[in-house]
Amino acid sequence: MQTSDSPRFAVIGAGAVGCYFGGMLARAGVPVTLIGRASHVDVMRSRGLRLETRMFDETVAVNASTDTAAIAGADVVLFCVKSTDTERTAREIAPWLKAETVIVSLQNGVENAEIIRRVLPQRVIPAVVYVATEMAGPAHLKHHGRGELVIGPAPESTRILETFALAGVPVQVSENIMGVLWGKLIVNCAYNALSAIAQKTYGKLIEVDGIPELMQAVVDECLQVARADGIDVPGDSREAVRKIAHSMANQYSSTAQDVARNKPNEIDYLNGYVVRRGQAHDLPTPFNQTLLALVKLVATP
Repeated sequence: MQTSDSPRFAVIGAGAVGCYFGGMLARAGVPVTLIGRASHVDVMRSRGLRLETRMFDETVAVNASTDTAAIAGADVVLFCVKSTDTERTAREIAPWLKAETVIVSLQNGVENAEIIRRVLPQRVIPAVVYVATEMAGPAHLKHHGRGELVIGPAPESTRILETFALAGVPVQVSENIMGVLWGKLIVNCAYNALSAIAQKTYGKLIEVDGIPELMQAVVDECLQVARADGIDVPGDSREAVRKIAHSMANQYSSTAQDVARNKPNEIDYLNGYVVRRGQAHDLPTPFNQTLLALVKLVATP
């Protein structure tokens, strides 16, 4: 168990990502409060949070609340809401934050940290999340694979890294966090829309003739836009997209899960962001534009 010198964490947006990382911290004895919807919070309070991972299946006692005021006193806030809710949520939590509270954005897309900074004076650290999870039921987190983070550099980054390490969560600090964010964005652009349109897992998608080639065309557009934006995307994005179908073969994209549940989705912050940045540079992005339009079509009641 952690000692009293552990930073106090709060998770705002205790869905699949928030429950995974918040649950791992709680399992290690790190003080953490999960703030989310009543359907999950009520069960967490009565029975705890079930973490069904590849390594263990345990129910963990957690502090949970539906009230944003429960964020008061947190040293580190894991900001895990949907991109569509970023600005609104930042305004809601503002009255309860300490001046020295650090906010870590664990969200899809590349612009959320900047959106939060426009609202809040606290330090905001962007993070890239590599984890395949879903909420399999009320307060039931199911983990399909991976579970690491890359965070941006900040005076507090080392302490955050050390705390997560004690919870069994690998974390790296990157001086090129925007490049890493774009790398994740490119993977999301290749998979999220297609998974949502077809309601298929990543592994099933690539079994269909023509889909791997379509994904590579999407990647090429994204890389062209990234270069125009002056972004240095590390590694081989084409190979990363090929590999993800195997490392997360059973995963449905978060966009697919949202569409299936008739919930708002983040496609405007994924393929839609690439389309907008392409337009800013007079670069055509027909593959991303088509996927954006098709997701909007299937998501429209």
